[in-house]
Amino acid sequence: MYSILEKFIASKGHISTAKMELIKSCFKLMKTKRNEILIQYDEVCKYYYFINSGCIRLFTTTKDGLDNSRYFAFEGNFATALPSFIDQKPAEEYVQTIEKSELLCISRKDFYNLVETIPEFSKIYTEILELGFITAQKRIYGFQGFDAMEKVKWLMEYQPQLLLRVSNRMVASYLGMSPSTLSRVRSKL
Repeated sequence: MYSILEKFIASKGHISTAKMELIKSCFKLMKTKRNEILIQYDEVCKYYYFINSGCIRLFTTTKDGLDNSRYFAFEGNFATALPSFIDQKPAEEYVQTIEKSELLCISRKDFYNLVETIPEFSKIYTEILELGFITAQKRIYGFQGFDAMEKVKWLMEYQPQLLLRVSNRMVASYLGMSPSTLSRVRSKL
């Protein structure tokens, strides 16, 4: 149950067995169905999720009811509505499993306790924040001035799992194009 989390933590540097056990003890197993909403738009985020299997999507909806996917996370990664998790205000986005998933969740209290008491975990949190920032920046600035073909090529290079495991509708919303445009572009590749 904790092997993927252990491998993730160990990949970041040496950590004692006692600290690893303490970290693992703070995470609880959660099994979800496909398309299960973990956090509602107006909810305050109380948990950070580590993905053992499956996929999490963060998204908003427009006034017309269309989804706008912001982020996808797969096995071996953390995901949550981070601004809400940090400032304890409504998420203003949804967090959803888009596949049947097995997650390890940690409460905000336990998470920050680990950050404050285990330097190795604090380092991991910093790396998670930095990686999230870099990914968001690449996506935002990389997409400026890109046409549909260039966006799909970017996705193939930097996030190929999306094209393999996520529906065209969700990928299109992530890329800021219609599903029909995405299908047309993919057929040309």
